Amino acid sequence: MDFIELAKKRYSCKKFQPDKEVEQEKLDRVLLAGQLAPTAKNSQPQHVYVLKSETALKLVDELTPCRYGAPVVLAVAYNKTQCFTYPGDKYDSGAEDATIVATHMMLAAADAGLDSCWLNLFDPDKAAEALELPADETVVMLLDVGYGAEGVRPLPNHEKTKPMEELVSYR
Repeated sequence: MDFIELAKKRYSCKKFQPDKEVEQEKLDRVLLAGQLAPTAKNSQPQHVYVLKSETALKLVDELTPCRYGAPVVLAVAYNKTQCFTYPGDKYDSGAEDATIVATHMMLAAADAGLDSCWLNLFDPDKAAEALELPADETVVMLLDVGYGAEGVRPLPNHEKTKPMEELVSYR
């Protein structure tokens, strides 16, 4: 599939078939896309937690009201000690690296015929504690992954975009 067509097709799925399992081969491709994602100085500070068990999914349900019944949730975190630090020592690449990884996985899911939804309505500190992550890891996002329920469609504003001239400036 053409990349632009894939980007247009992908949407935030708000209702999944909870009993339709994601094939391991497809999940492996999604995870591979995350592994191949570029990170600052190729530091690869990300860690992806695959949450599939009933216990793990209930835990995610307690962290956010925005899990939509997917059979798999990918928790994307980064290790604060493995990030590139920008000159000036004010910022590091952790959140951006994890976001690039997550975006690659989200698009790979769409390419594999899976639906997904980026979940960000949760407290990252509570998520790290609940998932019992190491102290030096920060959770950036949770990604619902699975097959959309029958009849589920993108939100009405899915195809609405601002004009290019509002989003891009040439200098």
